[in-house]
Amino acid sequence: MVDIAHQAAINPASARAAAATRALVPLTSIDPGQWRALAQRVIEPNGYYLPGWELAVSEAARGRADASALPAFDGASARLIGLMPVVSLWRAWKIPLPALVSAHPYGTLCSPLIDRDAPIEAAARLLQQAREAGAHALVLNDVALDGAAMSSLKDVLNRDGLKPRILSSYIRASLDATQDGETLLHGALGAKKLKELRRQRHRLEEHGPVAFAVARKPDEIGPALETFLQLEASGWKGKRGTALIQHAGDATFIRRAVPALAETAQCEVITLRAGTTPVAAGIVLRHQDRAFFFKLGIDERFARYSPGVQLTLDLTRHLCADPAITSADSTASADHPMINPIWRGRFAIGDVLIPLRRHDPVVGLIHAALVGLNTAHEAARRVVRLLRK
Repeated sequence: MVDIAHQAAINPASARAAAATRALVPLTSIDPGQWRALAQRVIEPNGYYLPGWELAVSEAARGRADASALPAFDGASARLIGLMPVVSLWRAWKIPLPALVSAHPYGTLCSPLIDRDAPIEAAARLLQQAREAGAHALVLNDVALDGAAMSSLKDVLNRDGLKPRILSSYIRASLDATQDGETLLHGALGAKKLKELRRQRHRLEEHGPVAFAVARKPDEIGPALETFLQLEASGWKGKRGTALIQHAGDATFIRRAVPALAETAQCEVITLRAGTTPVAAGIVLRHQDRAFFFKLGIDERFARYSPGVQLTLDLTRHLCADPAITSADSTASADHPMINPIWRGRFAIGDVLIPLRRHDPVVGLIHAALVGLNTAHEAARRVVRLLRK
């Protein structure tokens, strides 16, 4: 069911609430077949909004459960042509104003699914659904600012005399996987750095032959995932209490999502071993011609050999050798010290406020509240950084 308390934050009037319920539906009510078909036709890939992933997040993940959806259907055939998982602004940040926010899919990309065969119609219907749900604005978190999905939304907004507002942005690393892997790594790191990494790899071989493995099949993916979860929990994430396996809901989500996507060849777990000992592992999602590097875990006992970098080098070669993949999103933070020097492609990611009506004073209130929230969060981050020094 749609959370009535959250729905009230969007539109408290009972008559309009009935219409809002039709526009804003539980994510679980979206037909999985239609969702999968849309995912095959989208104008911009987003592995984190694939049904096998996002449904598992919404079912179990800590603080991310029970998302709603704005669906867009083709008027003639009732075909799903757009989908935007959302929560209320109250649910997201306890701000009691009428707006909807991207449902966070654990991965840092919330670009909505928009049909490449009808991008303008899909974008227009998504915005109209938000209006009918009673929202005065949409807040899209972690969207590709120059991506095709955002471009379609901008075209509709321009037509309606509306303009999106960028709340925050940063530049993120990506991989051009159309290049030869060795050539790309040599250009990114240079001969001297690669020589040092080869020396570290030879030292790692003293613990056993170093091997890179990719688990894709259902019978392989479960054991490989458990190896990743143990490695992630053994490091600094475990010490901070943020490893997936440390929270029942998060552990349930990832154990559902990874096998579900593996069944459709949209997820793989990569592992680097020295002999029989796993020293690094990661999860990679695949959607259309794009890969998404979700998370990385390492055995910090081998830190002197740079196991995370070694795994990423092998992943780079693996993706560049795959003709089905043309690019990879690091889904990493800005200026990430490990992946930025290796993956030299860049694109802009940001949070965007989309007004839904012209000259709407409520949008100004929403904008001011979000700016204040961002200021408070940045101040808190500065305090945390100081405490960790």
